[in-house]
Parts: sequence; C-alpha cells; structure tokens
Amino acid sequence: MEPMPKMSREEYLAQMRAKMEAMLGQVADAINNAPDGYIISGSEEKVRDLFAEMRQQAFEMGLQMRVDTAEAAFSPSEAPTDQQEPAQ
Repeated sequence: MEPMPKMSREEYLAQMRAKMEAMLGQVADAINNAPDGYIISGSEEKVRDLFAEMRQQAFEMGLQMRVDTAEAAFSPSEAPTDQQEPAQ
C-alpha cells in the first residue's frame, strides 16, 4: 500500500489562522462581558466551549484536507486493454 499524501502544512495554517483569530475574539468578549466580581465563573464555561469547538474544527479540517490531497493525487487506472472494441 502506498503512503497517503500529506496535506500542505502552510495551507492548513493559513485556513485555521482566521478561524483561530475569530475564536480568540470571542474569548476576549466572553471575559469582558462577564459580570464584575464573577469574571471566572461568568466566562469560564463559554471559553471552554469555544476551545472545544475550535479543537473539533481544527481536527476535522486537517482530516478533510488530508483526504482531499489524497484524492487529488489519485490517478484512476486506465481501462483494461483486453476488452473488445464496441460494435459499430
């Protein structure tokens, strides 16, 4: 079995960077919007959920990019040469 082609690390980072920056903005908002005196309890769950979602998206995107890279490298086999020509 041939090894599966690898995705582009640089392309993956470029695509994830925008997602990560948007998520970190949401983390900052969650912390800023937490009630005074309750910053941890008022933001911790939201921040945890944001990071969990990002972890899932990062893994799914990496898997999909790896599969897409393999599919792009796949060359379908040629038709067998021992078949008869179609009748005309």
